[in-house]
Amino acid sequence: MERWNRLDDAIIERLSENPAEPALWWNDEWWSGERLKNEVLKCQETLSGAGIAPGSRIAVFAPNSPLLWITAIAAWRLGATVSPLNGRGGPEIILNIVRRIDPSLVVLGKGMESVAGILENQDFPIVVSSLDGDLPMVRARVSEPSEKEIAVLFATSGTTGEPKGVPVTHLNLLDNSRRVHETIEGFETGRVIMNVLPNFHSFGFTVCGVLPLRFGLPMVLLPSFIPLGNTVETLRKTSVSIMIAVPTMLPFLLGAVTRGEVKLPDLDYILTGGGKLDGSLEKRIREEMGVICFEGYGLTECSPVVSCNPSEKTRKLGTVGPPLPGYDVKVMDIDGETQLPLSEEGVLWLRGPSVVSGYFRAPALTDERFSHGWFNTGDIVRIDEDGYISILDRATDLVIVGGFNVYPQEVETVLNSHPSVSMAAAVGMPSSISGEVVRAFVVVEEGAVVSRNELIQFAKERLAHFKVPRKIDFVDALPMSGAGKVLRRELKSNR
Repeated sequence: MERWNRLDDAIIERLSENPAEPALWWNDEWWSGERLKNEVLKCQETLSGAGIAPGSRIAVFAPNSPLLWITAIAAWRLGATVSPLNGRGGPEIILNIVRRIDPSLVVLGKGMESVAGILENQDFPIVVSSLDGDLPMVRARVSEPSEKEIAVLFATSGTTGEPKGVPVTHLNLLDNSRRVHETIEGFETGRVIMNVLPNFHSFGFTVCGVLPLRFGLPMVLLPSFIPLGNTVETLRKTSVSIMIAVPTMLPFLLGAVTRGEVKLPDLDYILTGGGKLDGSLEKRIREEMGVICFEGYGLTECSPVVSCNPSEKTRKLGTVGPPLPGYDVKVMDIDGETQLPLSEEGVLWLRGPSVVSGYFRAPALTDERFSHGWFNTGDIVRIDEDGYISILDRATDLVIVGGFNVYPQEVETVLNSHPSVSMAAAVGMPSSISGEVVRAFVVVEEGAVVSRNELIQFAKERLAHFKVPRKIDFVDALPMSGAGKVLRRELKSNR
């Protein structure tokens, strides 16, 4: 039973109980719990003076840094919501998602000043802050408040390419972080955890940030995984015991260690999500690094962890483990009309305290994926007799590039806007570096002339870099179903 109703109360109590213990590592030094708490209280005073109130939303564009966490905890103490956003997306994407979130204040970490240019002439107050979290004074705008129970508003692209907000409540995050802490081997209080996944994604935010702050695992903050040498050296000198990663990071990490560049004697566990973990790679990490890899599965709408292999003794390779305690599970047919036996292949539906109630101010979209408390994951699964889940396919045709979600229709919308393109379809193709990359098939307008490089450049100007097609094929027609839908599986087989 959860004893807390709000994250800020749980985190502040943890910092107060252990004021001298290390809470986070940043810029080659450990911050004590007391230092972090004092920075939060100072930021709270600044935000309160700015006019941040219950229901206000604060958009934050920053790399992994104390800035996001200080701002988030301070905002929560005022009943406000934080929205961590990707500052490296295309200008149109950034503008659209900020408009959708409608923040009272936009905070830019150092290095993200270009976002200010994208948002100029918009009615959003902007403040630039150091990554240490020393927020300057500013005046927020008044916007229509949202529920103060919403802790985080994550931004994702919808299947139509339009941005959508996923409002994750305090209770959602309290439940999900507690379930991971209690269920999955290795998350004991006191172990050092690496926070290197982008914190504007729910996996990095919850497991790398909320969990360690709440349960007293010293958190090592790095802005990014690259440069690799810095990450590996930081793993060594901070005695990291647990690393949270997407599978595409692991070949680089393994290569650095096996080349003899550095030894990592304290690294015991790697928890992966955001893509399929290759069995041969997992075996090499175990044998050559002496590190246990657990594969898990999650979605932003589930705060995000749904399942994970819980321990070395009980894991099943090739699966993403059983659901965390608290989830109700059912398997439905592709139309969502008929419930199937759990042992049959079908679409996974979930219900539980980690599942959000819908999308932010998008009732039609909510009705498409949520029904009577159940959430349609859109993922085709098979569940064995022990409850372990195998992910077979993504019914939504999601492409995962280096752990980042890419929806084909978003790419198609951009390509179709080019005057020389009649129709386009996008799929994922395997990549040894990023897991998958985007491949596009294009039908050119009759009489038009356009090159692959021209279309790729066109996409680069309108999409985040990981969403840009790496290969474009010109075709006379796209394979279509009788209902007029593009048959992406046929395109995927055309390799």
